[in-house]
Amino acid sequence: MKHQEIMLNTLIKTNKLNGFSEEEIGDDHIYTGLETPMKSNAFKISDEEKKDKIAHLFSEIMDVMGLDLEDDSLKGTPNRVAKMYIDEIFSGLNPANKPKVALFDNKYQYNQMLVEKNITFYSNCEHHFVPIIGKAHIAYISSGKVIGLSKLNRIVQYYAKRPQVQERLTNQIAAELSQILETDDIAVIIDAKHLCVSSRGIKDDTSATVTSFYGGVFNTSNKITELQNYLNH
Repeated sequence: MKHQEIMLNTLIKTNKLNGFSEEEIGDDHIYTGLETPMKSNAFKISDEEKKDKIAHLFSEIMDVMGLDLEDDSLKGTPNRVAKMYIDEIFSGLNPANKPKVALFDNKYQYNQMLVEKNITFYSNCEHHFVPIIGKAHIAYISSGKVIGLSKLNRIVQYYAKRPQVQERLTNQIAAELSQILETDDIAVIIDAKHLCVSSRGIKDDTSATVTSFYGGVFNTSNKITELQNYLNH
């Protein structure tokens, strides 16, 4: 499936959600588009300015909660949180941090599926800002070009390091790989635990969420079965 087709399907899903209030949606996780919702001026100020603002605002949150910011254990927390948000767990929001990917000719003439499985990632739910912890499995069939295996991991990490919805994360990874590798023959499967489900709300500690994208030849029962055989070994 090409990038434009993914976008079209996303818009269809978005239109089905129109008209629902925040109260009606409640704790449900909704998927409103392929692109992460960002303001047009998101990068008007520098990362250092963002850290200063976040530290100030987070100290206010801590103060409202009644925490003693003069305590030795807490007084550095606002700055630590600000640095963590910008430099670490939400660094994927900044396009400057997008991994540089070099393409190589498929000189080995390997024309079967290549599978990179069990890519561990840590993300955060955009509805409650609590962790999503999971594994991603990626497969593609070369159209004549290949990329280094580590770049598959880096692409997963880049899109995971932002407030996310698992369906969006799955499709963002697929769209990026399809564009880079110039092929529709992409598969992405994500199996993750959402702490907003296990640590709050319904408090179900045993459930997991699985999402998948099958493009091109992977969107057939034979290829799906073959891929599942790879993943189960």
